Amino acid sequence: MARQTRSVDWGFPRWRGYGTTREAKQVRLCDRHGCAEPGNHPAPKAPNSPDRWYFCQTHAAEYNRGWNYFEGLTPEEAAAREARETADANGYAEARHYGWAGPGDGTRSRDEMRALEVLELESDADFDAVRVAWRRLAKANHPDVCPGDAEAAKRFQSIQAAYEVLRVAEEYRQWRPG
Repeated sequence: MARQTRSVDWGFPRWRGYGTTREAKQVRLCDRHGCAEPGNHPAPKAPNSPDRWYFCQTHAAEYNRGWNYFEGLTPEEAAAREARETADANGYAEARHYGWAGPGDGTRSRDEMRALEVLELESDADFDAVRVAWRRLAKANHPDVCPGDAEAAKRFQSIQAAYEVLRVAEEYRQWRPG
């Protein structure tokens, strides 16, 4: 048998992550019959049971829609469990002001969020809504429509700058692979 002489770690910086190997990784498949997707989302098999199913995201959502968390409990036991778990989760509610950023899902930069505010849009607005809002506000604040109005000219410039920020970000999202 030939001995492998080439190292995976040649050069600097290391060309692989720490703890990685060349061997194939074991992937757990979704427990739903016939599904070949990876099963990355655990779901309890029964209330108060440590046993878990492992579903893909689609089948985990389907399973959770029909899941009754309080099944098999008396109304008093269900109320006691709900009160206990609500009390445990209140620590997270008290610490929410330590969050990293403002509204949004983290897919937009701070500049994009400011641009959306200028265009009077929500944080989840798509680019078609951005274009519509930009045209509406630009027409209303254009210097030809409001001659001699310094405030309108200033608003028009900020609207144009906001649109440019969002346009460049959208082009980058379209260009960026994956």
